Amino acid sequence: MNMSKAGLNFCYLILFCWVVACTSPAEENPESRPNILFIMSDDHAYQAISAYSDRLIRTTNIDRIASEGILFLNACVTNSICAPSRAVILTGKHSHINGKIDNRFPFDTSNVTFPQILHDHGYQTAMFGKLHFGNNPKGFDQFKILPGQGNYYNPDFITKYDGDIHLEGYTTDIITDMTLDWLEQERDTSQPFFLAYLHKAPHRRWLPAERHYREFIHKSFPEPETLFDDYSGRGTAAASAEMNIFTHMDWAADSKIYPDVMDELNIPETSERDKRSFLAAVARQTPRQRAAWDAVYRPMNEEFKKEYANMSQKELMSWRYQRYMQDYLGCIAAVDEGVGKVLDYLDENDLTKNTIVVYTSDQGFYLGEHGWFDKRFIYDESFKTPLLVRWPGVVEPGSINSQMVQNLDYAPTLLTAAGITPPKDMQGESLIPLFKGDTSGFRDAVYYHYYEYPAVHMVKRHYGIVTEDFKLVHFYDDVDEWELYDRKKDALEMHSVYNDPAYEKVVKELTQKLAQIRLKYKDNEELDKKYIELYKTDN
Repeated sequence: MNMSKAGLNFCYLILFCWVVACTSPAEENPESRPNILFIMSDDHAYQAISAYSDRLIRTTNIDRIASEGILFLNACVTNSICAPSRAVILTGKHSHINGKIDNRFPFDTSNVTFPQILHDHGYQTAMFGKLHFGNNPKGFDQFKILPGQGNYYNPDFITKYDGDIHLEGYTTDIITDMTLDWLEQERDTSQPFFLAYLHKAPHRRWLPAERHYREFIHKSFPEPETLFDDYSGRGTAAASAEMNIFTHMDWAADSKIYPDVMDELNIPETSERDKRSFLAAVARQTPRQRAAWDAVYRPMNEEFKKEYANMSQKELMSWRYQRYMQDYLGCIAAVDEGVGKVLDYLDENDLTKNTIVVYTSDQGFYLGEHGWFDKRFIYDESFKTPLLVRWPGVVEPGSINSQMVQNLDYAPTLLTAAGITPPKDMQGESLIPLFKGDTSGFRDAVYYHYYEYPAVHMVKRHYGIVTEDFKLVHFYDDVDEWELYDRKKDALEMHSVYNDPAYEKVVKELTQKLAQIRLKYKDNEELDKKYIELYKTDN
């Protein structure tokens, strides 16, 4: 049968339409896929971001992301400790699945991470700053990362192409400059990019930049309501933890009391690393940097010497809290400045419109609440993490969300945003419906599990389930204790109501739901026992 030229053209047109329909829009039109700027700080408490609360500090640049995007009020982590949290973020899987349960056991590099998947689907990828584990992250075209925790002054970096390098300057500023240099010099404009901009700050032990410690050392900050908590409303776990600001914070390394002043005042070291850590940190400074440091911190030491003998324990606790906040918040000031520079670059180079910007931390942190520093617990200041997301055209500026979202969700969210179907073994959920204001069908509870015990800070092993209204926790291993908190009536989490008859129905319902969620995420008592035995073997 003969076909007319018009008929043949029509067939070609049908074939072309079919090919287009079967081709992923994200793959066919790479310029339409969003760039992704993933900003993460280390131990940045949500209480120290003014979009959440301005009682401690103003973070005007980080706040821009919320005012131009969405602020999550109940963002949280699955395991509140640095390296495991980062493993969860990268894999979209709980700690017991990806294998990185604590800071000691190595990361299983057979895990496939979401940056690898982005790279395989045409994204140019780069990472600058603190990864915390491993020295050769997969799936990155470029990386310059701190070894382990890194240092605040004159840091070393592990790089993809230049080997190990040493740079002079303040680490937060250097990481920002690396990020800007990559955007300016190495970005391939024919590809969408995934850029991980990862700060060391404000991780312990806190050394602010000169421009900030000169300012912050003269500031005073409001004390948290629970600074002098006696833990009477809970079980033994809270009372036995070793992260009290007065009792467990190092005098030299944390409070910056010089070793010679400690000796003069007969102040014993809190840990074997106390003086040693301080001396190692300041030893990295150049002579000019050290002179500037001493010009500010030595007078503080001299003033402390005059007051110490007459200070009560309560006064010392308050003094140490102020010292903590001065250095911790001073570190955050540099992070906020850096974030502002990178956001300005996006604006000035017409990249803002098609770039998703995420700001988060690897977990929360205690800023004196319950008398503590550090993290690890399922209690809110540790469990909740900041999450601010800007995506022009998708997220309505100034949006606020209270759903129970987790760092488990970041990988599937960013893959979906890039037009890529997340692997089926990822356990998180896409947050894109929440970005658009659609909360229907989203989870109503999250699962948490902490493993690193016995270890530094001695926070007991525990797992739990958290909803917007309640929090049920099981401490196990060398104890068998349960706690329940009414998150609406007891926002400070001072009194467990697990044994209160008025909450009997809630306990029953949440206990059943906890069993179900453990089953859903493939966690169980056999795994609990396995990791307990691994610790015994490792020790």
